[in-house]
This record gives sequence, C-alpha cells and structure tokens, in this order.
Amino acid sequence: MSGADSDAADFALQGQGLACAYGQGPRIFSGIDIAIRPQEIVCLLGGSGCGKSTLLRALAGLQAPTEGSVRFLGAPLTQPHPRAAVVFQQASLLPWLSVEKNVAFGLDFKHQPRIEAERLQARIQHAIAAVGLAGKEHLHPAQLSGGMAQRVALARALAREPKLLLADEPFSALDAITRSEMQELLVDLVHAWHTAALVVTHDIDEAILVADRILLMGRQSHGQGGAIVREWRVDVPHPRHAHPAEITALRLEILAELHARRHGTQTA
Repeated sequence: MSGADSDAADFALQGQGLACAYGQGPRIFSGIDIAIRPQEIVCLLGGSGCGKSTLLRALAGLQAPTEGSVRFLGAPLTQPHPRAAVVFQQASLLPWLSVEKNVAFGLDFKHQPRIEAERLQARIQHAIAAVGLAGKEHLHPAQLSGGMAQRVALARALAREPKLLLADEPFSALDAITRSEMQELLVDLVHAWHTAALVVTHDIDEAILVADRILLMGRQSHGQGGAIVREWRVDVPHPRHAHPAEITALRLEILAELHARRHGTQTA
C-alpha cells in the first residue's frame, strides 16, 4: 500500500512490519509498512488515539518499536539521526536564548557532525532567512507570535540540513490564517531544501494542501491497534487553493472513507 516493498535504496525512510505496545498492554499499532521517497511529502492522517504520534516517534528513532524495523537513508535506524529533524506541535524554544541561538541549539551536541564555526554560522543564517525571519535574529521567544515561534522551530530543524523532516501536528495551535501561511511555507521549504517530510495531522484540509501522498491511519479490531487503512496520491498542482474542484472532490472522497469505516463498511 505505501510502497514499502520496493527497493530500499529508493527511499529516504522505510518502516517494515512495525508494531508498538507499552508493556503487556494492547498494541498501539501493528502491521505498519511505510516508505517515503526523497523530496516527498507524506501526510499521516487519522483521528486521535490511532497511534499516529507514536508511529512518528518510532520512525524518528525516539522510541523503539515492539516489532519490525526502520531504515533511514538505507541503514538501520535505532536512535535519533542528525539528518532527521523533528518538529512538534509546540515550538519548545528556550526562553533565555535569542532566535539565532535557538536555531543553533543542539548543533554542537556530541551526536552532531563537527562543523567549522564559519560554515555553522552560515547554515544558521540560511535557515533563519528561509523561514522569513532575517533581521529577527536577536529577538527572544517572548517577543514572538505563535507563527514566528513555529518558524524558529522549522529553522532549527533546517539548520541540521535534514534529509528527512518529521512533524507532529506542527501547526494545530495556530490561527487559520497563520496556519495556511505555514502550510505553504512547509511545502516551499521541502522543495527548496530537497528533503523528505512526514507530517502527522488530523486535519483533512491540511493533508490535501501539503501532501504528495496521504496515508489514512485507523483502528483495527481484536486489539491490534492502529494501521494504515487507505492511501491517496495527490496529483493536484501547487498552489492547491487554485484548484478548488479537485481538492473538494478529494476531500469528499476522504470523508466518505471515514464515514464508511465508522459505520463498519468500506468504500470501493
């Protein structure tokens, strides 16, 4: 369904046979095969409690799956990788650091590759400019709007020059206008930085507006937890607001699938 059975060299990220449970409790998800190609945006769509965020943590190396394996850039992934950056719902900026220093935070940690000071500074400035915050480097988090703070979080991820960006509902706390701007920015950044992205969301419209592929995650029966139950490829050109008929048709198709599964039936 998600392409995980193709040649691993074709993918930035690949998970096979993934399952996760806490202790002896029921599975959070199981039977997950997922693969993301370089420069592809995949949205993992689903309701609360189906295991989306736990799956993202497993794919990021933040949590070991109970079963299955994860490969990143063709190699096994068992811990966070310096070229895989994670953005969460909250910007989680350090309030005593400036924008510039928040973006730089962590780049000198032991697991990060050694970078010459001049090149490091160039990477930081490039990332800040990419999210539209050039000239704001010396501001502190208390001086930023919610949208600006999340731009800093994106810049912090970009400064790592990631091959994969994993985002867990990164814009859900923002107002509608700012959220739309950030969705467009995410698409632009993925294309400009030649990275792949996995975005967890419960918002159908967000998934349609940003994704190349949408994976629907839903609950299975018999204690097996969540699973990927449907996939859509989104071939509508960007910007997608300019194609209302196509995105409305896809939205209705996704809603029909959700309705059918809620009532125990399944669409063709």
